[in-house]
Amino acid sequence: MDIGASLKAVRKMRGLSQRELAKRAGVTNSTISMIEKNSVSPSISSLKKVLAGIPMSLVEFFSIEEGTVGEQKVVYRSEELLDIGTGDLVYKLIGRDFPNRAMSLMYETYPPKTSTGDDMLQHRGEEGAYILEGKIELTVADETFVLHKGDSYYFKSELPHKFANPFEEPCRLVSATTPGDF
Repeated sequence: MDIGASLKAVRKMRGLSQRELAKRAGVTNSTISMIEKNSVSPSISSLKKVLAGIPMSLVEFFSIEEGTVGEQKVVYRSEELLDIGTGDLVYKLIGRDFPNRAMSLMYETYPPKTSTGDDMLQHRGEEGAYILEGKIELTVADETFVLHKGDSYYFKSELPHKFANPFEEPCRLVSATTPGDF
């Protein structure tokens, strides 16, 4: 997906200038410009912050590109999962077409030496996950945890948090967040 072109199209569709979107999102005008020109690849937290200025969720943003429309399905094949990750992070959303989802269920992959970025994430709701393979470093508030295969986490998402894989092997996990607007 061309994140820059998609952001520019959505911004223009909503009648926003780069300056107005930057002001609403609490970022610099040059940040919006660099993302739209694909000079930088925004982290998940940065893209979420920018989209909040529109306002639009990550799922809505990536669904526009994919052309998804609310058809209710029961089974989602591997190739149908919507990847809403940025950079090297893979966040495959399960149930993207389910109307009025109460949660976001994802299959996530963190390659070695990747993270959600320097900024701490914060949003309403709760989140939890089960580590399927590898290790992940989770920071919640002022505490950092290393989770291994078979470990899990669950916390209120209002707490500042971030994820990193400083290790040599990929980490794969299944996560759920509420509400379903990730």
